[in-house]
Amino acid sequence: MASVPAASSGYDRLSELKAFDATKAGVKGLVDAGVTTVPRIFQDPAAAAAAAQPSSNHHDVAAAGRADLVAQVKSAAETVGFFQVINHGVPSNLLTEMLASVKSFHEQPAEAKAPYYSRDREPARRVRYQSNFDLYTSPAANWRDSLFMVMTQPVNEVPPPCRAVLPEYTARVRRLGATLLGLLSEAMGLHPGFLEHDAGCLDDGLSVAGHYYPPCPEPHLTMGTTRHSDPSFLTVLLQDDIGGLQMLVNDEDGRGSSSWVDVPPVPGALVVNIGDFLQLVSNDRFKSVEHRVLATAAGPRVSVACFFRTTDGSKVYRPIVNSLEDERPRYRSTTVPEFVGYYMDKGLDGRSKLEHFRLSDDP
Repeated sequence: MASVPAASSGYDRLSELKAFDATKAGVKGLVDAGVTTVPRIFQDPAAAAAAAQPSSNHHDVAAAGRADLVAQVKSAAETVGFFQVINHGVPSNLLTEMLASVKSFHEQPAEAKAPYYSRDREPARRVRYQSNFDLYTSPAANWRDSLFMVMTQPVNEVPPPCRAVLPEYTARVRRLGATLLGLLSEAMGLHPGFLEHDAGCLDDGLSVAGHYYPPCPEPHLTMGTTRHSDPSFLTVLLQDDIGGLQMLVNDEDGRGSSSWVDVPPVPGALVVNIGDFLQLVSNDRFKSVEHRVLATAAGPRVSVACFFRTTDGSKVYRPIVNSLEDERPRYRSTTVPEFVGYYMDKGLDGRSKLEHFRLSDDP
């Protein structure tokens, strides 16, 4: 809690954070209580959204030939780190039911959600509901509540609104993940099973985050989700039709500047983005791009993110280098617990966690 600003001018931020946390009702509780202004703990100076250009880049994983798919995925992974997939093997009715189940959980009475409310990390709590995992460390709280589920728990531990749909949905997404990791392996010049089997990117480490963004009375003052990249190998995101997701893209102006670009909802599509671990393992060949979600007066906005990362805490990950090109490693080796622990400790502070593991350019 050292990073929480001290009380000044009569404003005791820590007390307000504790009071909000104690309700166990999240941002949804504030909206249900009829707030008409954004509380100060949520106000973010960076919330004023820059103009964004839409991105409609999407790939058909069923219709395209293998070589063409590898080329398309390779291009996206090496540049923007984001792409959308259609004909992905997850039925449209299952997409609809998954979003509805997350929405149903978050719209229960506060007392029904309270038993799941926790700030414990996995593996202590494999199912937990909370508002802002970094509530006490981030510069500003986000206008978002979340339900986190690690897919190693018995199905009876899953909250009832999600219990019927989650196992089938995650099974389908796992199959899609295997396909994507095969394409990405080939894009690196490796055999198709390398990332899935040799690197262990697709074991029991699938985690699911069901996010709920209530309508915001003053969306220009806060963020739905602060800029960040994901501590995963790969993230597969299902978003509803509200919009607000943006990715940070380098501009082609030769000056190293960047701008925020919309990732618009495409009916029936899933959004895929490269995670920090895949950028590290690929030695910066693939890009884990920062992204954010704008607060909006519309809504609620609902999304479901599936994060692929291993549960093997002893497995050491290091960059894959090309000895023929005399390539040098750009990151030190690390484990999932070390990386994720650092990520969770720092929270969404607007800085890439990869830089902590980057090796110096000095010989």
